[in-house]
Amino acid sequence: MFDFLTSGQYDVLGAFWVTVQLTLYSAVGSLVWGTMLAGMRVSPVPIMRSFGTAYVNVVRNTPLTLLILGCSLGLSQTLKITLGGEGFKEIGFRLAVLGLIAYTGTFVCEALRSGINTVPVGQAEAARALGLNFFQVLTLIVLPQAFRAVIAPLTNVLIALTKNTTVAATIGVAEAALLMKEMLENEADALFAVFAVFAFGFVVLTLPTGLLLGWVAKRVAVKR
Repeated sequence: MFDFLTSGQYDVLGAFWVTVQLTLYSAVGSLVWGTMLAGMRVSPVPIMRSFGTAYVNVVRNTPLTLLILGCSLGLSQTLKITLGGEGFKEIGFRLAVLGLIAYTGTFVCEALRSGINTVPVGQAEAARALGLNFFQVLTLIVLPQAFRAVIAPLTNVLIALTKNTTVAATIGVAEAALLMKEMLENEADALFAVFAVFAFGFVVLTLPTGLLLGWVAKRVAVKR
């Protein structure tokens, strides 16, 4: 039943390695972009608050497939933006990462904003009384506590991101979902086996992540 794994025709591990790379690059970018958006949403500057709110509400409610296709068709094919990539595969990979960051950053923002709301207002007021500005209060007082409070929600976002990388197949990125599609077309007599292999692969990617970060969340939780 699993003869196709040993035939040498399909690089399953290579496809999952692309999925891991998509996840890692997108996770780091989403964390940075989501933190910036969260800072904008709680900023005392009205224009920054308005931009953060509008961006989150629009992008979060836009289908991810549409964003990925927009990056490919709009940036690459129309505006000729390649993000420094050479060749179809490299450009597609980078555009997919960009789309995933733009989308996942909104969920990171909302998770982090909920963590910011758990920090007692008195701490920020005390920091301002000591002469700290908004940026110092946010980075030195509020965000360190907020991150500790939202590790579990951010874990859910990371797991969702891992599964969302399958959308990159729509622009030809050679990750697990694209290979699975090819195998389903070529191995019609082993459909269950193909599904089982890729389901097991995603479980291996997501389950340890959830268990590890769940343990970390309990260890670093802020005691109030």
